[in-house]
Amino acid sequence: MNDTSKSFDKIVGPRESLRVMESLKQGATRRDILGMLMAGGMQAGLAGGLSTLALSAHAQTPRRGGRIRVAGATAAASDTLDPAKQSNQTDYSRCTMLYNGLTSLDASLAPQPALAESFTTQDAKTWIFALRKGVVFHDGKSLAPADVVYSIMRHKNPATASKAKILADQIESVTASGPNEVTVVLNSPNADLPVILGTFHFQIVKDGTTDFASGIGTGPYKLKEFKPGIRSLVVRNDAYWKPGRPYLDEIEFVGIGDENARLNALLSGGMDLVASVNPRSVERVKSTPGFGIMLTQSGQYTDLIMRKDTGPGANPDFALAMKHLLDREQMKKAIALDFAVLGNDQPIDPTNRFYAKLPQRPFDLDKAKFHLQKSGITGRVPVVTSPAAMYSTEFALLMQQSAQRIGLDLDVKRMPADGYWSSHWLNSPVGFGNVNPRPNADVLLTQFFKSDAPWNGSRFKNPKFDDLLLAARGETDFGKRKQMYADMQQMIHNEAGVGIPLFLSSIDGHSTKVKGLSPIPLGGLMGYSFAEHIWLDA
Repeated sequence: MNDTSKSFDKIVGPRESLRVMESLKQGATRRDILGMLMAGGMQAGLAGGLSTLALSAHAQTPRRGGRIRVAGATAAASDTLDPAKQSNQTDYSRCTMLYNGLTSLDASLAPQPALAESFTTQDAKTWIFALRKGVVFHDGKSLAPADVVYSIMRHKNPATASKAKILADQIESVTASGPNEVTVVLNSPNADLPVILGTFHFQIVKDGTTDFASGIGTGPYKLKEFKPGIRSLVVRNDAYWKPGRPYLDEIEFVGIGDENARLNALLSGGMDLVASVNPRSVERVKSTPGFGIMLTQSGQYTDLIMRKDTGPGANPDFALAMKHLLDREQMKKAIALDFAVLGNDQPIDPTNRFYAKLPQRPFDLDKAKFHLQKSGITGRVPVVTSPAAMYSTEFALLMQQSAQRIGLDLDVKRMPADGYWSSHWLNSPVGFGNVNPRPNADVLLTQFFKSDAPWNGSRFKNPKFDDLLLAARGETDFGKRKQMYADMQQMIHNEAGVGIPLFLSSIDGHSTKVKGLSPIPLGGLMGYSFAEHIWLDA
């Protein structure tokens, strides 16, 4: 029951509340409820206020049934149902329909019990997870410790090609320590292990699974159809372990890379919920009857990537010149339309408790020219962009104009969204990426800046950074840990071939018939977990 329903129930009493709510379900109007309350002796003014409260409570009560269509911003032949290989918001959204983790992350990104009903530790190195009883997979098999052992340990096997191997490397062992218990032992203490296990890649699959075409998990929906790069169709899991969840009968999920096509699909009624609305489209959505916008403030960013192992980015002065060409204020105002906060070439955003306030790197043509001349780089420099990396083309075109003023010829190469992540991101000497929010500083820095991280776009390598990263995991003194993360941010700011101009708001568009939406700062679409929480208004 939601807070509004509880408030109404407390004011009028359980019996009267039940009578009113049943009447509303049968189609009673505000006038009917007003008359009902006044007939019971209530004053007109109070009855009027309570009838409004009753309508609000009724509107917020989840309803079962219905079908919705949802569009993410990416689609590719590499779309996957293997939790270990997820790499974009479409994968995250789809797999969260089918699977659960041992933990889940709430709106404050704190870990909450999921398939593990509790988790305890004495030293942050040895963790005990008590598994929830009565959980079954979509095929009827009961959840067992062996499933958890397999699901976690497979990330450590290089043959799995897990996107989370760099996170799993800190895990020494996972063993079944009881009929409904699993013990995880780390190489060194990490107080954030429950947070890590609540991230997408660590969702639990059946012991021994190698073929993921059926999407067999314990999640709120069962897979009915999956066509990579095109669409997926899921139906409600009536045996879901959360009572009353999910609410919808069916969800069709597609990826539409083009923002205009995605938006038109929403406003024409072809879609009920879409991700990644451009700021320029916000007013159009708001002014169209029956549609609304949900904003999520988070640590998402689009980054300029200059590889340090090849191309002009191998010269640190060229990288510095490019960073000084980032007109952040103009990008925030003219491109993001203020749906963003300023970045400073460090990946931890100002809302994070470990954010380090470093001196802001300015837009400075004189400094950019100085470092460009010092680098000796001449000729045309290709810069790869795509709609898949939000605002990247707009950022690059603005940089191109500024670069002309210092004698640098930036050749903006616009690539389609389809296939961008597999073919161009991480492969282009100079290009752009997009990083979805991460639940904590350790996960973000480990996945994108540790020397051996597969998503280390600029190939930044610093042994001191790696040592600090490992040490920070086990540091229980908050002040010391914060200083460690500040030192690491300074290294990235100074040395990495990465420019981070802004931290972006996620903007989702939706039909007003879709209820239950609320921001979760892991990203748009409720941190990609919308499927379990939303319902359709009658």
